Amino acid sequence: MIAELGHYALILALFVAVVQSMLPLMGAARRDATLMAVAPSAANAQLLCCGIAFAALTYAYVTSDFSVANVYQNSHTDKPMLYKVSGVWGNHEGSLILWVVTMALFGAAVGWFGAALTPSLRARVIGVQGLVAIGFLLFILFTSNPFERLSPAPIQGEGLNPLLQDPGLAFHPPMLYLGYVGFSLTFSFAIAGLLEGRLDAAWARWVRPWVLAAWAFLTAGIALGSWWAYYELGWGGWWFWDPVENASFMPWLLGTALLHSAIVVEKRDALKRWTVLLAILTFALSLLGTFLVRSGILTSVHSFAVDPTRGMFVLLLLAAVVGGGLALYAWRAPTLEPGGLFQPISREGGLVLNNLLLTTATATVFLGTLYPLFLEVVGGGRVSVGPPYFNATFIPLMVPLVAAMAVGPLLAWKRADIKGALQRLWAVVAVTVGGSLAVLWLDRGGPVLAPLGIAMALWLILGTLVEVAERIALFKAPMSTSLRRLVNLPRAAVGLTLGHVGCGLAILGMTGSLWTTEVIRAMRPGDVQQLAGYDIRFDGVEERRGANFLSEQGTFTVMRDNAVVWVLKPEKRRFDSPPMVTTEAAIKSRLFYDLYLVLGEPDRREGARAASDRWGVRMYHEPMVPFIWLGAVVMVIGGLVSLSDRRFRIGAPTRRAVPAGTATGAPAE
Repeated sequence: MIAELGHYALILALFVAVVQSMLPLMGAARRDATLMAVAPSAANAQLLCCGIAFAALTYAYVTSDFSVANVYQNSHTDKPMLYKVSGVWGNHEGSLILWVVTMALFGAAVGWFGAALTPSLRARVIGVQGLVAIGFLLFILFTSNPFERLSPAPIQGEGLNPLLQDPGLAFHPPMLYLGYVGFSLTFSFAIAGLLEGRLDAAWARWVRPWVLAAWAFLTAGIALGSWWAYYELGWGGWWFWDPVENASFMPWLLGTALLHSAIVVEKRDALKRWTVLLAILTFALSLLGTFLVRSGILTSVHSFAVDPTRGMFVLLLLAAVVGGGLALYAWRAPTLEPGGLFQPISREGGLVLNNLLLTTATATVFLGTLYPLFLEVVGGGRVSVGPPYFNATFIPLMVPLVAAMAVGPLLAWKRADIKGALQRLWAVVAVTVGGSLAVLWLDRGGPVLAPLGIAMALWLILGTLVEVAERIALFKAPMSTSLRRLVNLPRAAVGLTLGHVGCGLAILGMTGSLWTTEVIRAMRPGDVQQLAGYDIRFDGVEERRGANFLSEQGTFTVMRDNAVVWVLKPEKRRFDSPPMVTTEAAIKSRLFYDLYLVLGEPDRREGARAASDRWGVRMYHEPMVPFIWLGAVVMVIGGLVSLSDRRFRIGAPTRRAVPAGTATGAPAE
């Protein structure tokens, strides 16, 4: 009965989405206040219906209701409760329920927090959000029903993919979807702005918080996914340029460009057409990621690889949404006023350079990800595009981007003095050059790109801090005055600083991985291996029973100067439902490095396994890798701090009409 209630709620949500899209858009076109007022209520009803459907599916998982086919295929009575709940979105059908719930949440949020919006713009934003929701609800109801019944009901389920039974993967999809779907709202703002014919500083002020929220959540989602791959897959790496990794990275790159472009619209009333185009394309890439995951055309540890018919539906939805958005853009964009003018050397010019480099980087990732698919479709055979291509094309674009990130905030709006900005960074130049030369001297014969990576990180972090020091007049005013200015800095400025510093920390961690030391050997109990100044003794393997798996757990004693420092216990877990072997790496993290151990398979050439068997062991010393996760956390915090800026909560100032006959003066705000 609960499952039928959830299915009925989805059907009702579809009808509510039709109302949410049609009536507010008609009302905005006719300037009918009554019809426009339907938008917030319809968005709330949409959220309620989708929430009921999500709760019904969650109930089926928690109670192990195997009469529901989706639960039977993705759950098991022996699963821990966390993974029963996360199993709701650990599959194709359930993840779509999470998608529409998130979309409904963003649509309702515009009604809750959109009091500063004009009634017509709010109605159009919520209406467009409803139109997109219609497509996904049709997709669920006609191709991906999560409440389909089995009769007779099986006694036991098939279980969830063991790779997904992990805390990182429990929280990674919700964060990723909050980012993906958050960009659906920026798309709705872009379409609503085009329909409204109003794209100005006020529009940019209204759209920026939603871009920030989507960007922060997508950053967190990508970082969680990368962290999971690092410790769960047991290969010692944190990014492989996997096609589905790229599918989430591309909207992040364009979303970053959109975030900076919206600043120019808000501050200088320029780049309006470009900003709207970015909003459309960013959501297009989010939909493209959905298509790649669900079409079955990619083989990836991240993908669902399901029925190609579903992929065709998503492809048609992608064509309708993006094609419609671009058609409207082609029609309405030429009517938009070009906005303020500025010199190439200016804050605006720096942000334009930022956008050009980010969009070019997105294009290189797009080409490398989809070229093999295009080639195969046209009969050109199978080719593989891997890390060498991406490293050779992506990294060179990041060097000038990072260089501009430190200089840009020091430039004035409209017209700036690049020489004066660089003079203020003379100390940073000295430290950056000195640091890279020190790395080059200390690590002669080491990785060629390491000194460049260290220089980029130092330049960005220190250059960002110099900009803050100038804002608070550090060493130019009494310390009490500087502290007061620091406390009173706008939160958007604090968020910018944290975002750029976090990016610099992440670059530092990525560079450190170039010095990774790897040891692979077969070890018997009692064998000792040296790695990065540590003596690592293999003490043996013991079996233990987990909640729904059998584990072979190795014990390694890590010593330095004959003193025990740590005891690490990597595992091989063997699941029965479904049958699969997973790797659980043992990682000891310190601020400047990770010690990373992986237990492989035993050498059983001598017969049955014995206590003296040799086991394959992989050991890694990963310098500075923790800075990758630290940088991601700092970037997310920076986004959330910016989001809390009071200016975003009160919206943009508006002019009040002056009654006829009243003396004119300064406009009221």
